[in-house]
Amino acid sequence: MSAHGRTEPAPPRWGYGTNGLTDLRLSDALALLGDLGYDGVGLTLDHMHLDPLAPDLAARTRHAARVLARHRLTATVETGGRYVLDPRRKHGPSLLDPDPDARAARTRLLIRAVRVAVDLGAHAVHCFSGSAPDDTDPDSDPDRDLAWKRLADALTPVMEAAEAAGVPLAVEPEPGHLLATLADFHRLRRDLGGPDVLGLTLDIGHCQCLEPLPPADCVRAAAPWLRHVQIEDMRRGVHEHLPFGEGEIDFPPVLDALAATGYGGLTVVELPRHSHTGPQLAARSLDFLRTAAQAAVPQGGTP
Repeated sequence: MSAHGRTEPAPPRWGYGTNGLTDLRLSDALALLGDLGYDGVGLTLDHMHLDPLAPDLAARTRHAARVLARHRLTATVETGGRYVLDPRRKHGPSLLDPDPDARAARTRLLIRAVRVAVDLGAHAVHCFSGSAPDDTDPDSDPDRDLAWKRLADALTPVMEAAEAAGVPLAVEPEPGHLLATLADFHRLRRDLGGPDVLGLTLDIGHCQCLEPLPPADCVRAAAPWLRHVQIEDMRRGVHEHLPFGEGEIDFPPVLDALAATGYGGLTVVELPRHSHTGPQLAARSLDFLRTAAQAAVPQGGTP
C-alpha cells in the first residue's frame, strides 16, 4: 500500500507450468526457465516431475528446492496431474467422488502438496473441485447441494493443514467442473465461512472462455482473493489452452488490471497440451508477455 492507502502497482513475476514441459526432466525444465529469465514455475506434482506418491518424496523435494534456488526461481505447487491418483480416470478420484475413501485419497494428496509447498518455499498450493460425479444430476438442487457439501467437507482438512503451514490454498474455477466460475468460488467461500486461507487461482483463459465479464474485469473483481494466476490465450466458449496470439484475448488491459491489484505472486503460462514444443513456446511466451506488459503501462506510468 502507498502512504495514501492505495495499492501500488506490482511488477509482473512470470512463471511457466511444468505440465507444459513434460518431455523434459524436472532439472532440465528448471534450468531452461532460469536461463530464459522466468521468475518462477508452476510445478505440477505428477509421475514425471516430483511424483507425490513415489518413495523418498522429502529427499526429492529438498533436491528440487536446491535446483529452484540455483536458478533463482520461486514456485507454486499445482495439483492438476491428470492420472496421478488413478491411471484410468482423468483427475480421478476427485473431492466430489461418491466413495468417501476415494475422496479421502484426493484430500491426502492435497495435504501432501501443502507439505511439499512448505519444503519448496512455494507461495501457494493450487487445486480444483473436479467434475460432479455420475451419481449427481446437475439439474437437481438436492444433488448439487450434496456435491457442494462433499467438496466443503473434503477441503476442510486441507485448509487446516494449509493454515497451520502458512501456505494459501488457491482454488481454480475450471470449465466443466462443479466449481467452474468466480460465482462458484464465492459459493464455496460462503459454505466454508470465508476462511482467510482459501484463495483463488484465476486462469485468464477461463475468464475468456465462460465468465460473463471480460478478463480484465474478472481480474479486478477477483483481486481480494488472488493467490495464483495462470495465463494463456483462449476463445469464447471453447476450453482450449492456446499459445499467445492464437486466441481472442487482448492482453495489455489484463496485465494492466493485474498490476493495479498489487498481486505479487506468479503469473504462470499454462499450456499443458504443448509439451512437444515446450522449450520454444516458453521462450516465445516470455517475449510476448514482456511486450504486452510494456504496452499495458500508461504513458508516463511505471511498469
